[in-house]
Amino acid sequence: MVTAVLTSLAVVAVVAGAVMTVTALVARRQGRVVVVDVAWGLALALAAIAAAVVATVLDEGTAWRAWVLATAVGVWGLRLSWHIHGRSSGGEDPRYELLLGGPLDDVGMGVAVRKVFLVQGAAAWLVALPVTIGAVSEVAWPALVVVGGVLWLVGILFEAVGDAQLAAYRRRPRDERPPVLATGLWRFTRHPNYFGDACVWWGAWLAGALATGWGVGLVTLVAPVMMTYFLVFATGARLLERTMMQRPAYRDYAARTSMFVPLPPRRSA
Repeated sequence: MVTAVLTSLAVVAVVAGAVMTVTALVARRQGRVVVVDVAWGLALALAAIAAAVVATVLDEGTAWRAWVLATAVGVWGLRLSWHIHGRSSGGEDPRYELLLGGPLDDVGMGVAVRKVFLVQGAAAWLVALPVTIGAVSEVAWPALVVVGGVLWLVGILFEAVGDAQLAAYRRRPRDERPPVLATGLWRFTRHPNYFGDACVWWGAWLAGALATGWGVGLVTLVAPVMMTYFLVFATGARLLERTMMQRPAYRDYAARTSMFVPLPPRRSA
C-alpha cells in the first residue's frame, strides 16, 4: 500500500504541476492571471481521475470508492471551470492585482509564478490529498462515504444555485436591480458559492480519508482546512470584500448577513 500511496501522490503532483504550467503560459499570453481560476477546478478534477487510474492500474484500494471520488470531484471541477470560463469578462480580476501588487505587465511573470501559480499548484496537491490517498486505500467505514456524499451534494447545490442566482441578478438592467443581491441563498450568506465549495471538500475528506481510518483522516485533515482557509481568507471572500466594502450598500448588507456559514439575517440596527 505504501508504494501505491507514494505513486498516487507523485502522479497527482505531476498533474497539478502540468496544469499550472500550461495555465501560466496562457496567462502570459493573455496578460492576466485570473485564468488560474478556470484551471483550479480542472486541476483537481484531473488529479482525482489520475488517482483513480493509479488505483486501477496497481489494483489497490476499494475500486468503487476510487471512482466515486473521481466522479464527484470531476463533476465539481468541470462545473466550476465551465462556470468561471463563461462569466470571464476578458480583463484582470481586481483580487489578483491586489495580490500581485499591480497589473501582470507591471509586476512581471516571475512574481505571478511565485505568488499564484506555484501556490495554486501546491494547494491543489494538498487539497487533493483525501482523494489521492483514499483512491488507493481500502474503505474501513462505508457509512462515512455516504455521509461525505451527502455533504458533497449539499455543497454542489449551494454552489450551483448560488451561482445561478448571481447570474440572474447580473442579467437584470442596472437601473432595475437592487444595489446588492440579498435574496435566495444570498440572504443567509454573503458567499453561498464559497460555502458550497467548502462543503464539497469536507465531504471529500469524509468519504476519501476518514472513511479509510483515523490515521489517514488525521494526516489529510490539512486538505479541507486549507481549502476553507483559501475560500475565506487567501483568494476568496476576504480578498473579494476588500473592494466590495467600498460600496455603502454592501456594507449595510454585510452588517446583517453572515459572511460564510448560512445563518438567519441579523436585524438592522
